[in-house]
Amino acid sequence: MIRLLSDNPEKTTYTPDEIENALIWGDAFQVLPKFPSELVDMIFIDPPYFAQRSKYPIRRWGEKTTFYIWDEEWDEFEDFEHYDGFITALMTECMRIMKPNATIWVMGSFQNICRVGKIMQDLGFWFLGIFVWEKTNPTPNFLCRRPSNATEFLIWAVKDKSVKNYVYNYEYAKLSVPPRFKIPVNIWEIPTCNSNASERLKGEEGKPLHPTQKPEALLERVILISTREGDLILDPMCGTGTTGVVALRHNRRFVMVEKEKKYVDAAYDRLKNFLPQPSIFG
Repeated sequence: MIRLLSDNPEKTTYTPDEIENALIWGDAFQVLPKFPSELVDMIFIDPPYFAQRSKYPIRRWGEKTTFYIWDEEWDEFEDFEHYDGFITALMTECMRIMKPNATIWVMGSFQNICRVGKIMQDLGFWFLGIFVWEKTNPTPNFLCRRPSNATEFLIWAVKDKSVKNYVYNYEYAKLSVPPRFKIPVNIWEIPTCNSNASERLKGEEGKPLHPTQKPEALLERVILISTREGDLILDPMCGTGTTGVVALRHNRRFVMVEKEKKYVDAAYDRLKNFLPQPSIFG
């Protein structure tokens, strides 16, 4: 059963049973403190990148009309100090919620990944690796002032250096080896979800509903490599709910939090209409 919950100030705690396979409409900083400690087996976070490109128009090659304008309030911060405080508070709460042998994945791009990594290490997280998502169909940089950004990064970590019995499914890792390698490596070649018309969610006028929707293939690799069937996965800023969709596909449990109503609605539609599908892992 998929649960859609709306957080409110009167709600002071969430029990493990009521948040199983639940999508919670609320602010992660208000919701996460209500979770029990040492609750989840894995956390995936795709936080704001503080890209600093508000009102930035995106156009297709050879067209003067705007395809998308980056104007997302959730990615706006007063300065780096405020952004660092945001990440510090988020990672501190996530550390509390992680089971002793849980792992955490945190996404980022060139704008933020170095700051996020330093904060995590200062808090005591121990890095297992930094994975490179190599986009096979990156958005061209039409201004030609710098190379197109074809990569994003995923920090994979445990709570501290002493953790040894975390989940690493080597057999699944072998399925994601790029053709130019013979062993599992920290490079994943995956197209963006723009290459899949049925996966890319659209809003008004056929434009992308969420500017940074992640492909299901990316979450499938994360989940299959670092969890077992029945594990509980937390995504505290879930956007359009890709984590939950992939978790259901592979018999994992999830709890997701999202504060933007339009994304909550889209995520819930995806979850309640979920139909089992073959794995897209590979």
